[in-house]
Amino acid sequence: MSPAARLIEIDSDDEILPEEEVAHGRSTGNEPTDFNIPATNEDDVDPAFRINSRSKEASQYESLDYDVCENVLWRRDQTKIKPKFTVRKDFSRWVISLQIGVCTALVACCINIVIEEVSRLKYGFLKHQVDENVLHGDLSIPYLYWSLLNLVPVVIGATLVAYVEPVAAGSGIPQVKCYLNGVKVPRIVRIKTLAVKAVGVATSVIGGLAGGKEGPMIHSGAVIAAGISQGKSTTFRRDLKILQHFRDDHEKRDFVVGGAAAGVAAAFGAPIGGILFSLEEAASFWNQSLIWRTFFASIISSFTLNIILSAYHGLSSFRYRGLFNLGEFAPLPFEYYELPIFIVMGAIGGCTGALWNALNSRLNMFRAHAIRQRWAKVLEAAFVAVLGATFACLMAYTINDCRPLGNDPTEHPIQLFCQDNEYNAAAALWFQTPEATVKALFHDPPGSHKILTLAAFVLIYYPLSCITYGLSVSLGIFIPTLLIGAAWGRLMASFTVLAFPASSAFVSPGKYALIGAAAQLGGVVRMTLSLSVILLETTGNIGFILPIILTLMTAKWSGDYFNEGIYDTQIRTSRVPMLPWHVEPEYQNLSARHIMARPVVCVRVEEKVQYLLDILKNTTHNGFPVVEDGDDGSRVNGRLIGLILRSQLVVILKRSFYVESSRFWESTVSIEAFRDEYPRYPAVTDLHVNEYKRSGKFSVNMHMFMNPSPYSVEEGTSVPRIFQLFRALGLRHLVVVSAENRVRGIITRKDFLKHH
Repeated sequence: MSPAARLIEIDSDDEILPEEEVAHGRSTGNEPTDFNIPATNEDDVDPAFRINSRSKEASQYESLDYDVCENVLWRRDQTKIKPKFTVRKDFSRWVISLQIGVCTALVACCINIVIEEVSRLKYGFLKHQVDENVLHGDLSIPYLYWSLLNLVPVVIGATLVAYVEPVAAGSGIPQVKCYLNGVKVPRIVRIKTLAVKAVGVATSVIGGLAGGKEGPMIHSGAVIAAGISQGKSTTFRRDLKILQHFRDDHEKRDFVVGGAAAGVAAAFGAPIGGILFSLEEAASFWNQSLIWRTFFASIISSFTLNIILSAYHGLSSFRYRGLFNLGEFAPLPFEYYELPIFIVMGAIGGCTGALWNALNSRLNMFRAHAIRQRWAKVLEAAFVAVLGATFACLMAYTINDCRPLGNDPTEHPIQLFCQDNEYNAAAALWFQTPEATVKALFHDPPGSHKILTLAAFVLIYYPLSCITYGLSVSLGIFIPTLLIGAAWGRLMASFTVLAFPASSAFVSPGKYALIGAAAQLGGVVRMTLSLSVILLETTGNIGFILPIILTLMTAKWSGDYFNEGIYDTQIRTSRVPMLPWHVEPEYQNLSARHIMARPVVCVRVEEKVQYLLDILKNTTHNGFPVVEDGDDGSRVNGRLIGLILRSQLVVILKRSFYVESSRFWESTVSIEAFRDEYPRYPAVTDLHVNEYKRSGKFSVNMHMFMNPSPYSVEEGTSVPRIFQLFRALGLRHLVVVSAENRVRGIITRKDFLKHH
């Protein structure tokens, strides 16, 4: 299944709510007659500007409540807070950040150690089979073993993803971006997702797929942060009765930002790069204290991983800054006349990255329609695993690129048809994990590969990685793009020396491999600032910052001319209602009346229990304006006095916060009742209200629960201004009112999606 389709085809039980957060004017049609409000006159709206934002895909996503509901219960709780509690709460944030960093590093270490040990056994066994059978001239047996050793782990990982937790597929970065933007992606931060992600990425890399473990670490860190910060596990049904004050979307979001940054730090050993990645690609809301806590979690993650992996490998010094260990780089001097070459390489990376994104997007859209059955997804992953082994064997068997054995060209050098004390450089590119191959391309001396070997590898690995990204497996895109770029970067170095023989004195294949890797990765993901720092922290060459930045900027500019980065492409294709940084140009001349949903289902301050049950069962709305009676004594055309959420109404009815007189419970109800239910609120079908309580004697007084000061705008407010309110404040609902403060419509983030 494609990552785009995967965002759609998963069921939510993070928060048991209706599937759709549809417009109030587009309800199911089964509502009680007293809230089927007739539509207002729309003749003043040009039909060409009517935007139907409720596409089938977008309607399957909920929004997160990043805006704090400052109701009576919340204000009452705030009055109880003492200065000591404020200090203790802030200290708890730092302790949680520490735990996030440590736990993220532990998960990363476990994944890395499993991959290293199993891969060592795998390639050692294959080397033995090749050496034994090449003497008999029968290389079919090593091919069959290679295919089998690729097939088994990939099938295990694909089965877990397809049948247990589909959201664990891919890198998870697009889903984390959407979550931090305010979209509730179902099951994105579940403990089961983390387990499947960890096992799945290990089996994918062991199975030889064109992917890496670095991208999924960002998702893993986000899951860890979301779990630790809540003090409870809904999966295991355990509540430690701690950290209740962090049980809301606003607080949880901030910890997830730290978890994502800790994942980057663990993957690349780049704490600063982790912060910049969260800022550039993930987080939509920042403050100074959040930056410091995020940086702290990143440092702890990188430091913990360094300690554990260095101790595991028996090193006396800390050499494992991250999972992606590129080794020690010598200084990389460059000449000023090399800068135009680096810019050209950036343009090549941008164009090839744009082509890669376009091909992958079309392939994933095909998958979304043609490969829907779970068994088919597993079968597809198995086919690609065998395909990878087939290409590897064909290249190793047909290209006789013999090189003398060096100090340590590869852990398992394959002789094949070469002479004694020689190894096949073409086979070496495939006979190790992708991370090890990238490291070899960065550090191998000049003349380590024929031009034919590198060209064939690029032509094979480029489409292979494009096919792989989108399978029902857990893996990332960082390593394959770095590997492709490093290979054609060394090709560029060879061509430069051939064209200008005098340049051999300063043209280093490793240097050009690094530039090519940066160009290719930048052309695919379109990151500049964070990727520059990540590469600098990973390589430790601060003096090489100018060529890297020039390359990445050129790659982004040239790639943006054709399409978006791979993560934004996936999000746009899936129709997730993620708010970009700027409003689309088509909205510049529109106002609230053009995009708002109407008519609106409203509730009174004092509302009957039966009516509340009816609107919860027969509509799928997640926010209801609270109004005073209109001119005719009904809810129609009422004055806005507040807003109440579906989740609040469900808890109110479950806890029976209604009696014939509210004075019996008003003094005892607290905000803890709502925090205890977070994040998986009960389903309406689970509410048991007897017939007597459904009678007209029982009602709910909203004044304690509703948000008395919801954000609202008048009908004539421009859409760009409304967009900025949503983007800056993290709104879920925005009520549209008349000049007399009467409810006219309601806007959610889905109203910014155009219907194609």
